[in-house]
Amino acid sequence: MYSSYCPELDVASCGKTVNKAKINLKEALEIFIEETTKLGTLHDLLEEAGYNISSKDKVLIKRKEIIEFDTFQVSIGK
Repeated sequence: MYSSYCPELDVASCGKTVNKAKINLKEALEIFIEETTKLGTLHDLLEEAGYNISSKDKVLIKRKEIIEFDTFQVSIGK
């Protein structure tokens, strides 16, 4: 059994082959989008996931922003 996952929307699926897992994930995403559209929460969920929605072109654009940046040292070996 293979699992497939879309971390941006926290949607997962599985299948007996890699290809079937991908197909099932696509179907799960289509259902997710359809149901959240019916509930009226799709735009909020997409914005929360970091997407800007271009209403003109109906295209999703992933926002890229640095939330926080910190440096630290890690000891490797002796």
